[in-house]
Amino acid sequence: MPKIADNLTQVRRLIQQSASAAGRNPSDITLLAVSKTKTAADIEEAYQAGQRDFGENYAQEAVEKMAQLSHPDINWHFIGPIQSNKSRMIAEHFTWAHTVDRLKIAERLNQQRPAHLPPLQVCIQVNIDADEAKSGCLPTETAILGDAIRRLPRLHLRGLMTIPKEGSGRKPFEDLAVLAHSLRRDGLCMDTLSMGMSADLSDAVAAGSTLVRVGSAIFGSRA
Repeated sequence: MPKIADNLTQVRRLIQQSASAAGRNPSDITLLAVSKTKTAADIEEAYQAGQRDFGENYAQEAVEKMAQLSHPDINWHFIGPIQSNKSRMIAEHFTWAHTVDRLKIAERLNQQRPAHLPPLQVCIQVNIDADEAKSGCLPTETAILGDAIRRLPRLHLRGLMTIPKEGSGRKPFEDLAVLAHSLRRDGLCMDTLSMGMSADLSDAVAAGSTLVRVGSAIFGSRA
């Protein structure tokens, strides 16, 4: 069975190939290793292979793993649905939150972010294809939410995130890129498009992704 370090090398190579095919600089794309349900030992192995950004879906599980790892240079990204009763844990322990989709959650994260930490880096989750099974605000709601978030002092709006319907191809990613361009033109300062996972990484990179969230291709299938 391939080691995590070998898998990381293959994923990084795919990012480089996808970026080159799209005429982009691979260094403009961050690889986020999705480590949900994986052990602290798995994360340590990836860390030793040079990985620094890790994504978690479950706040309690993530905080337990953080306590086992003593690397201050790890960037912890929360990428699961944000429940109100878990917002404090996210605000206190994570570097990023990718799934802010309503003002109530943004305000809670802002209030609960400790003053001694830098502002929490956030992305707005957009339900780009209006999939009833997915979380996220609608594209038409994004500008209002973005304008509200940028006024919250303990949050730093970085960009947009989406999880399109499986097998949708490149179009949802292109639509998110167009939406981000429109929001920037209207005055929202953003630099991040969090889109693309193991199965659709190349399409996302071609559409302009700056951060890809890859789990199974690095750590293997989840139990």
